[in-house]
Amino acid sequence: MINMYNDLNKLEGTFRQLEQFKALETAIEAVKEDESAVALFSNFRKMQMTLQEKQATGEDLNEDELQYAQKTAQLAQQNEKINAMLIAEMALSSVIEEITNVLVKPVQALYDGIPEAE
Repeated sequence: MINMYNDLNKLEGTFRQLEQFKALETAIEAVKEDESAVALFSNFRKMQMTLQEKQATGEDLNEDELQYAQKTAQLAQQNEKINAMLIAEMALSSVIEEITNVLVKPVQALYDGIPEAE
């Protein structure tokens, strides 16, 4: 019997050694060491969660919420340490997307033989 979890655990170890992972780890540590960056990022994250919750429930955002969200995002992106962290996160997200594509590839191939309706 195949135990894919052994392979996944090995992949996790490899993943942690990636340059992109280490860059994100370093960037997060830099944010953690700066109290103002931590506070700013915490506000940014709370705002993101609130927006996601409202979108998930179909609630509209009022003008004040939109302005607050934009201002919070701008402040976070203007912080050098947070911005570096967000850039590192995007680079790692690209790797995760590649991994996901590889994992989904055999499932997608199963559907490839189904003809499209005319």
